[in-house]
Amino acid sequence: MAKRETEIKAEEREAEIEEQEYSLNDDRRVKVLSPGAMVAKRFFRNRMAVVGLIVLIFMFLFSFVGGWISPYKEDDKFYTEVALQKEYASAIENKETRFIAAEDQDYPSILQAKTQLAINKQEETFEYSGVNYNLNKLSDSVYTVSLEDGTVIGGAYKLIFSPESADEKISFNTLISGLAAYANSETAFEADGVSYTVDAEGSVNLADGTPYGYISSYVVQALMPDVFLSREFKEYTVEQLKAGAESYRFTDEDGECEYFVKFMPSTGKWTITKETMSRVFDKYAAPSWEHPLGTDSNGMDMLTRLMYGGRISLVIGFVVEAIATIIAIVLGGISGYFGGWVDNLIMRIVDIFYCIPSMPLFIILGAAMDNAGVPPTRRMLLLMLILGVLGWPGMARMIRGQILSLREQEFMTATEASGLSVKRRIFHHLIPNVIPQMIVSVTMGLGGTILTESSLSFLGLGVRFPFASWGNIINDVNNQYVLQNYLNVWIPAGVLLLLTVLAFNIVGDGLRDAFDPKMKR
Repeated sequence: MAKRETEIKAEEREAEIEEQEYSLNDDRRVKVLSPGAMVAKRFFRNRMAVVGLIVLIFMFLFSFVGGWISPYKEDDKFYTEVALQKEYASAIENKETRFIAAEDQDYPSILQAKTQLAINKQEETFEYSGVNYNLNKLSDSVYTVSLEDGTVIGGAYKLIFSPESADEKISFNTLISGLAAYANSETAFEADGVSYTVDAEGSVNLADGTPYGYISSYVVQALMPDVFLSREFKEYTVEQLKAGAESYRFTDEDGECEYFVKFMPSTGKWTITKETMSRVFDKYAAPSWEHPLGTDSNGMDMLTRLMYGGRISLVIGFVVEAIATIIAIVLGGISGYFGGWVDNLIMRIVDIFYCIPSMPLFIILGAAMDNAGVPPTRRMLLLMLILGVLGWPGMARMIRGQILSLREQEFMTATEASGLSVKRRIFHHLIPNVIPQMIVSVTMGLGGTILTESSLSFLGLGVRFPFASWGNIINDVNNQYVLQNYLNVWIPAGVLLLLTVLAFNIVGDGLRDAFDPKMKR
């Protein structure tokens, strides 16, 4: 009897212990997660997906917040002072006959050629086009051409008569008379009622001694029409040319400058270059504290351009996917719900869009926009619209397939029995059940869209200057010299583009596995 009581007490203790282990008190209550929380839990268990999400968060902060923090704007240009050798003047020792027409007279080039033949043959008269002309020799290098009635129509000479100042203009009579007087070693001459003196060095002065001009066998002239070369500069330059100098320094009203001389044997001319300080774009500057990634070909800060470029690339990606998703939801939902001839018609439209060659179409549209002069802002909007219109068929087919299977389930029968409208059945009951697949499709499609935009911008068919995108930043590698020597110009944009596209694909894979664990391999 005592043994039996002992066994009963042991069984009661075991039952009491078992009841205590499985009691549903607050600490042991089972927690049930919502579907969204379960998806999030599965997603954050995927380490690769979390890494991709972190990369995307960094890219968004870099692109959108970084542009606000940066001290520069997207189109800020930076300049630097550099010493440049610019062609300033040219010089030549004149050995050819030059011609000049008298005031209010016609002295065409063919008649000038006839004059040269007469000079070579030492003829006093010659005939051209039925008219006789007289060749008047004033010196060995100065001639005038006149009609039979004595009217002078032009002249020929070899020496150069230059004015003393830029405001002075030498008339025909003064030019010919002065050159003839100098060639004949005369000390004075008169022209147009004004008396002049000329010395053996070629200086021509008015009667009161005021400098008027000078005569030389050298032609020294500025390459820019608004630059006047002083007599001192010309004479000093001629001295240096005769001495065979390769460079010389000359001081004028702008200060002392260094000039470099280069002789061109093919033309017999000297090219004179001047070293000047010029304010130019600080392009392809090396990385520095002021510009951590250097500058581009337009002297713009590369880091700032990358920030704004990421903003453009990401915005284009989301807008394009939004356009494509809206079109795909409408057409895919209608096709999958109604079936029959409606489904057949919409699927044929999908097939037509699949057959459109996108790249040739982009090239044609890009050339058309270039010819039409479409502004960069409107061009970017048209690019987003075109990419969105061409990017919906794949998602529409996916939505249509999902709805074909969902419309036969019990909850759809319940919606029909409740008398709900077709619109509410599609957009309030069918489409929400396709959202997980749509999220995965959009996430993975964003990377492809950004890559497409970058490819088009790289080819010059997408985003245009002054807007920046990662694609048109990489466009600088079209220059092989930049490709090899300025890695800081294109490698950062390429790395950001690679990481962003890769991160979107990784996050898309993670979302797919989180929404449907059975798909995980």
